[in-house]
Amino acid sequence: MIRLRGMTWGHRRAIDPLVKTLPMFLARHPDIAIGWDARPLAGFEFTPIEVLARSHDLIILDHPFMGSVAASGALVPLDGLELADCEFIGPSLASYQMGGHLWAVPVDAATQVAVSRPDLLASARAEAPRDWQGALDLGARVAAHGLKLAIGLRGVHALMTVFSLMAGAGRPWAASPDGDIDRDAVMAAAGQIRALMAYCPPEVLDWNSIELHDAMAARDDLLFCPAVYGFYTYAEADQRRPLSFHDFAGPAGPAGSTIGGTGLALSAHCTEPGAALAYLRFAAELATQRGFAHHHGQPAHAAIWRDSAIDADFGGAFGATVATLGHAWVRPRHAGYLGFQELGGDLVEAHLRGTIDGRMLCDRISDAWLESFLRKACD
Repeated sequence: MIRLRGMTWGHRRAIDPLVKTLPMFLARHPDIAIGWDARPLAGFEFTPIEVLARSHDLIILDHPFMGSVAASGALVPLDGLELADCEFIGPSLASYQMGGHLWAVPVDAATQVAVSRPDLLASARAEAPRDWQGALDLGARVAAHGLKLAIGLRGVHALMTVFSLMAGAGRPWAASPDGDIDRDAVMAAAGQIRALMAYCPPEVLDWNSIELHDAMAARDDLLFCPAVYGFYTYAEADQRRPLSFHDFAGPAGPAGSTIGGTGLALSAHCTEPGAALAYLRFAAELATQRGFAHHHGQPAHAAIWRDSAIDADFGGAFGATVATLGHAWVRPRHAGYLGFQELGGDLVEAHLRGTIDGRMLCDRISDAWLESFLRKACD
């Protein structure tokens, strides 16, 4: 029996699809066993892939790691993997291509979208806003009734919201180190977030995406969030208070949302690469990704996003946000980017907390951005 070890992240959207579809794989490959470990979301966002690749054969990761893995040799390129019949939503596949190679198979698709409590919207006789100004108008209208807007702004999530607002305004974050950052665009995005915070509870600065969804499902005062990495499992019927999902409510509607999602990669330290590649081919198939959706997953295969039956199981979340996925923006991915992402998120959060002013934010985030390219050059 060949035994492989995989690493994913700790949420039913992530672990359940992999574990629950294993019988499908074992029916074809009874000689290959796969065990899955899970880590918290924070570890998923920042733990170096080089570290995970020493202890795991299969790794679920997101695309900002691509520059690092392309430079480190920690993963096996998947250029020869047969994906001819696989159509992935938006830029999901492209986000895992770097340096002329494919480094991961998209298995989960996500980007910043809007989310609401439909019961609270109905009680306020309101519809989900289509853009950021509409969200502000809604917040002003319902404040007197004890209702609030929501968003998750802890660390990296604050930076991702700045990215999405900049891209949505037609001024995306620079993809090269040439020149300074667009300070006016950064400050405009930060100002839009601060304006939204006036209608939010103070806890938003402590929430990541999962905590935002949990709060909206548990509390009875949070009726709308214009931008969060959507977890569509919160729209399933087994939720006590199902949420509804909508296109990203950006400056000009759905365009510019910063894509997330995950891909499945193969460690260069794997001693059974043939068996691991068999699982990668299996994971990319439409039938498998449809199985993922039946177990709380959010698959990247485009056909899932057009499947009316699956869409109905998730409260219409796929159909309601497909335009946002189709117009999503891919963030930078160079080898030094991840260090910038962590520091940049902390800086934006500090500015939103009022501990650094706009000038200091721009100075320090500009220095961090340029340093991320210097770090790449030195590695």
